[in-house]
Parts: sequence; C-alpha cells; structure tokens
Amino acid sequence: MARVLYILPSSTYRAAAFLDAARSLGVDVVTGSEQPQALAGVMGDHFVELDLDDPDRAVGAIERLARRLPLDAVVAVDDVGGLVASMAAERLGLRHNPPPAVAATRDKAAMRRLLDAAGVSQPAWRATSVATAAVTEPDTVADAVADLGLPAVVKPRSLSGSRGVIRVDTVDEARAAAVRVRSILSETGASPTETLLVEEFVAGDEFALEGIVRAGALEVLALFDKPDPLDGPYFEETIYLTPSRLPPERAEAVRSLVASAVAAIGIVEGPIHAEVRLGASGSRPVLIEVAARTIGGNCAKVLRFATGTTLEELVLAHFLGSGGPARREDAASGVMMIPVPRSGRLVAVRGLDEARGVANVTGAEITIAPGRRVRTLPEGDRYLGFLYARAESVERVEHALRSAHSEIEIEIESDLDGVEIARRAPAPPRRARG
Repeated sequence: MARVLYILPSSTYRAAAFLDAARSLGVDVVTGSEQPQALAGVMGDHFVELDLDDPDRAVGAIERLARRLPLDAVVAVDDVGGLVASMAAERLGLRHNPPPAVAATRDKAAMRRLLDAAGVSQPAWRATSVATAAVTEPDTVADAVADLGLPAVVKPRSLSGSRGVIRVDTVDEARAAAVRVRSILSETGASPTETLLVEEFVAGDEFALEGIVRAGALEVLALFDKPDPLDGPYFEETIYLTPSRLPPERAEAVRSLVASAVAAIGIVEGPIHAEVRLGASGSRPVLIEVAARTIGGNCAKVLRFATGTTLEELVLAHFLGSGGPARREDAASGVMMIPVPRSGRLVAVRGLDEARGVANVTGAEITIAPGRRVRTLPEGDRYLGFLYARAESVERVEHALRSAHSEIEIEIESDLDGVEIARRAPAPPRRARG
C-alpha cells in the first residue's frame, strides 16, 4: 500500500477533503502538523509534529519518520506547508517542486522579480524599504506610489487570500495603508523587517485558473469567471463560476500567460492556482499571482471530473506517480465564498435551510462557529462559509448562488457599538461583462 505524508497546518480548511482522497485511493496516511493536540491522539504513530516556521528542523523530523514509515509522497494541503513538503520530498527522492520555486510563490517580491526577468505580463511594482531614522515607511510607500501612478495597491509580500491588500487613490491614502498593512503583519508575527509591495492597480475583469503541472507542462483543470467587481479598496472575493464565458482565443491567452509564469517561477510538479486580470477586448492579460497549491478554502468542492475523481484525488495520484489527464464534468458549477459583512462576534447565521432549497444549489455550509470573532478585510482571513451550485449553464449557477445568499441572515455583535444586529445579507452587485 502506498503511503503519503500530509502536512496539515492547524489553519487549513483542506484536511478532510485530502483525507477522504486517501481513503478513496486506498493510500495509507501519515499526518504532520504544528499542533500535536489536534491529531496525535487520532493518528498515533502515524503523526509527526512539525515546526513549519523552521523548515530545516521540520524536514529533519520527516526524514526520521521516513526511516520508520517509508513514504511514497509528501503533500502539503495548502501553501503554508508547501516549502516543507517540497524540501522533504526532494531530500527523500520523491516527486516534488524545487524548493526555491515554492518559496517564490510565498514571497510576492521574489515572484515578481522572476516574472520580470522572464518578461511575463504583470503589474508594474516596487518593493519598499523598511523605515530608517531618516525616512519613514509611509513616506517610502508614498514615493513608490508617486513613481508608479494612481490608483495603486499596497500589499504585504508574505500574506495570502487578499489579507492586507489595499487599493489607494491618493498619496495620503498610501501612507495610511502602509501603517495599516504593517499592523496586520505584526498581528501575524511576520518579521518586522518585511518589506511592503506597491503595485499599479490593473483595471478589468478577474479570472482564476486551476491547473496541475506535470513535468513542467501546465494542464488546465478549470478556468473560473469572477463576476463581481474587484476594484477595492479591499479585494473580497465572492463568486467563482466555471466554465468561463471567455471566448476561446481569450481563454487561451490566459492559459498561455499562466504557463509562462509557471515556467518563469520554476514550478514543475503539482497543483497551481493563478489569478489573472483581463481588460477591454484586445488588451493582453496581466498576471496577478500564482500559488503552488489548489484553490483555497472549501472551493474545491465545486470541481468534479468526468471520471468521478475529486481535485484532491487527482493531486494525490499525481504525487504518487499514478495520475493522468483529467477532464472536468460537462455541467456548469460555481461557489460563493460568503463574505463577512462587518467585524465583531458572530452570534448566529439563519436561513441555511432556505438557501439549500434554492433550485440548483447543491450545498450551503458555515465554517465559523457562533461566538467566534469575525473580521472583514483587509484584517480578516476567513469567510463565513460557502454556497455551491450546479446547473446546465453558468447563468443559472450564478442566479442560484445569488438567490441562496439572499436567504441568509447573519447576526453579528458589532465591534463598534456592542449592539447585536441582524441583517439579511444582500446579493453582491452583478457585474456587466464586456
């Protein structure tokens, strides 16, 4: 029986889906995490404690484990464990991405430099220096904005999921954004010397490409439309729809751009998730980001392949050396990441049964327990939950998701006034597509 080590950070949404994939494929599972209390009691000798903040130490622990339980694959279920997984797999002679490539996908400045060197279309950008006695960080960010032009985007180089990403339309807003992003980084325990990025704001519709790389060749698994505006000041994603409504020639331009980015970064094996902006007809696509992981949150549930294979099964089979090309099902599908309407304490979510009863809706789930504090972007790092739909057309999928969302009531005790407020969540505005 093949054996896989899954690296499961305590923050991940993805554990259950990957464990199900291993059961489906008949693969023995060993788990590694930084929090032993979460898994050690369940997994017994099939658990290893890993310090994910110290990759060399974590790899040493995996090597010791592999002498006792030989491994056939090391798989990170999301990007937090990606570097450790690639380093360990390389050390053990297993299928892997080069560790420098994985590291670059976790460092936006390093990724931008590689893309620039390869001539890949991306936003103009600057990496700002940290504060000195003579020049403050807000002033440095303001200088970068003045150099690039407005509007611009200020972001951390190490965070993901739109956390800490802020559009600015004036130099004063840029200074304020620098202070706010630095505060967010401090909350995460990031290095106090981490530089910030300033990028030109790229107007246009945004798309997501889900793919898998096999020996350096990109295979597209799904291309998603994002029908709601992502114009800032914060970049909260809501709806993903597939198949894309892009004309074939524009879809191919997106695929070609992502393939060029993957090659420039050096990704050669495993899943990738890319974000691309596409402006008016005829303009070339612009790469926003590439991550060496599957689609985030629980969004992968929306993907089904013609053989009945899940995305997680496809990824696991690939790293075990037994995977092959996969074709997505014919039906249209989509997911809505339920946004946090305001920061505060989550009291209750109502209307899930009504949301599940909407035609073409296949699921509705809340992933944050009542009583927990929730935060909006740019500080927040969680969605309230997910809605899923499937139909014969993306238009019907989109309608189902918006209708289901309108059935949900979210009650939050406000951070501002301490009053419990029940609100019916409005459907996000529909975007006209060119």
